Amino acid sequence: MSTDLRVAVVGAGMMGADHIKRIHTTIAGASVSAVVEPDPARRAAALELAPGASGFGDLDAALASGLVDAVLIATPGQFHEEALLRVLAAGLPILCEKPLTQDPESSWRILEAEIAGGRQLIQVGFMRRFDREYEELRRVVEAGTAGELLMLHAVHRNASVPDAYVQNMLITDSVVHEFDVVPWLAGGTITSVEVRYPKRNPLTPERLKEPILVLIELDNGVLVDVEMNVSIQFGYQVATEAVFARGVARIGQPSGLQLWSENGFGVGEHADFTTRFREAYDRQVQAWVDAAKAGTIAGPSAWDGYKVAVACKAGVEALGAPGRVALDLPPVPAFYAGTAAATV
Repeated sequence: MSTDLRVAVVGAGMMGADHIKRIHTTIAGASVSAVVEPDPARRAAALELAPGASGFGDLDAALASGLVDAVLIATPGQFHEEALLRVLAAGLPILCEKPLTQDPESSWRILEAEIAGGRQLIQVGFMRRFDREYEELRRVVEAGTAGELLMLHAVHRNASVPDAYVQNMLITDSVVHEFDVVPWLAGGTITSVEVRYPKRNPLTPERLKEPILVLIELDNGVLVDVEMNVSIQFGYQVATEAVFARGVARIGQPSGLQLWSENGFGVGEHADFTTRFREAYDRQVQAWVDAAKAGTIAGPSAWDGYKVAVACKAGVEALGAPGRVALDLPPVPAFYAGTAAATV
């Protein structure tokens, strides 16, 4: 008898299809048992990636089928709340791609529903915590190897973005990752967000005003600046420099073949997130599968997702308001206090 965790993947777009392939080809101890996708053509294409899986047009039918032990939600963020509430009611483990939901109010409703169920079931898909370089940098911060952490400089650059990408998404679709990983790295909590506008890139689409510089203050005194730049043309780059009392550490630098040719020098850069964070996604899903089998979670909790929703709300406000926007976070609910996910 198979001991595989039977996973329903909800949403068969680019991210969902990527997870279906990952579970089918890379993850141990799990299989895709169901694909939930309302679009028939997209559903059929996804099922080809997971032989033996069943297709469903809606989540309720999948949950009622008896084929599902856990659910991976990979739909756009506006559909997360409804899906999360349904799966929580079914009492199944969840890996929810970022964001938890698109605003603090709906994220709080998710917290209330999870608390009412009596068990942490939600892990939020902030995969950078599973990137080996981020993990190593966090160990340096915790060990004090180079002294006390003072500042973080981060860059998040895209060659370009699709037509559907609008101004608020600089925060809600992109800087959202920094809002999770920066406090985790620095061991603090975000207290304020500010957005500054440098000179506009002439290659930026008309609908956008960017790049932007996001200034993040933490309650432990660490100051963070994030360059968010989505029209840089050359490739996809996510990197961080940490400034310590007696040293500097960098992660996210290009690696691989170095080529000297035609009076020049070059190192290949990533084209998108699927290569830059491929291993991090693999490690994240594997950790979730292992934890779900043990009845726990192994990464950012719903409380972490709520904190990021609050930060995103402040960040969107800061896009149009000069100066610092303070975050108003309630105390950590006792349900989440003391867990590994809640302490970072």
